[in-house]
Amino acid sequence: MAPIPGSGLAKGLAVTLRTMTRKSVTAQYPDTQPALPPRSRGVIGLFEENCTVCMLCARECPDWCIYIDSHKETVPPAAPGGRERSRNVLDRFAIDFSLCMYCGICIEVCPFDALFWSPEFEYAETDIRDLTHERDKLREWMWTVPAPPALDPGAEEPKEIAAARKTAEKLAAAQAEPRTDPQEGQP
Repeated sequence: MAPIPGSGLAKGLAVTLRTMTRKSVTAQYPDTQPALPPRSRGVIGLFEENCTVCMLCARECPDWCIYIDSHKETVPPAAPGGRERSRNVLDRFAIDFSLCMYCGICIEVCPFDALFWSPEFEYAETDIRDLTHERDKLREWMWTVPAPPALDPGAEEPKEIAAARKTAEKLAAAQAEPRTDPQEGQP
C-alpha cells in the first residue's frame, strides 16, 4: 500500500506542535546561572595575610604557573634584650590561569591556608596575558569563596578550637574569682 501523499509532512508538523507545547529543559546560560555543586573548582583565591612566602605552592605546581617574589625584612626584637628576626615579605604572587590545570595541589600543600577554591568560573579574557592574575586580583576572588561546611554533629571538635575554648574558660574563671583586699581583714 502506497503512503498517502503529504503524510510525512503531517507527521513532522505533529512532532513540532508537540514539542512547542512542552516546557524547555535548556537553561539559557547568561540569563540563568547554573546551580553549582558545593565543592566546585573555579578560580583560586589568595588570602594574603596567611601567606608566609614558603614557596611550597610554587614548588609543587606541576604546571609551574605560580610566580612568587619576596624580600626579607628585619623585625625588631619582641622583648628588650631579644634578638632581631628576619621575615619574608610578599612582593608578587601571581597565577597564570592560561597554564593552570586546576588540579588543586597548591591549595592542598599550603600549610597556612592562604589559597582557596572559589566557585567563580566567569573570568574569560580577550587577551591571554590578562589571564595572569596578580595578588590584588587573587585577593578579590576571596569574596566569592563560600564558608566552610559545618562540622558533623557527632564529629570531635578541632584541637585549635578546643585549646582556644580552654584558654578562654581559664581567663573567665580568673576574672570571676573574688578579689580579697588585704586591708579588709584588719581591725
